[in-house]
Amino acid sequence: MIGYKEWEVVGEALGTGRQALLLRKGGIHEGRAGFSFKHEKFVLFPTRFHAQGDQVRVPCEPSGGEWEVGEVVPLQYSCEAVWARTLTDWEVVKRLEEFHIWSEELVRERFAWGEEGSIHCALVRVSRLARPWELPYEKRYGGCRTWVELPDQEVGSLTPVIGEEEFAGLKRRVEELVGV
Repeated sequence: MIGYKEWEVVGEALGTGRQALLLRKGGIHEGRAGFSFKHEKFVLFPTRFHAQGDQVRVPCEPSGGEWEVGEVVPLQYSCEAVWARTLTDWEVVKRLEEFHIWSEELVRERFAWGEEGSIHCALVRVSRLARPWELPYEKRYGGCRTWVELPDQEVGSLTPVIGEEEFAGLKRRVEELVGV
């Protein structure tokens, strides 16, 4: 089972249908090849980065520092990447603002990082796990990386957070903006 590390506040936005995109530059530990959406299905692994509230456009209560070894991490959402692209046109990225909660400053900073402007983007279909999975935090889940290997766990039934018809409309709008 694969976990995708994402800020807790972003996970909640995904889990309530407020957000449908994942934008990622990549973590320090992504290696020479850099980041890629190499997994089609994954569980959201919430991180509690202390400054996340300052970098989103929604109210956010700080939940404390990052997880400590032994603390229980609640895994509530599963994602399926419908498609993933590397976006190299800032105007296209800017038009996607309604589909995520990050501040423009943060997205611009991530887009401009490195030699050429780009950011990885995935449209995701998010589902709620029938029963949240409580995972004891281990040191191996830390660090600046996106993907973490999790112990195998029975996921059970999944309930999409956005209905079929609404998601189809959202997908159509995003794809028109991105040119997919």
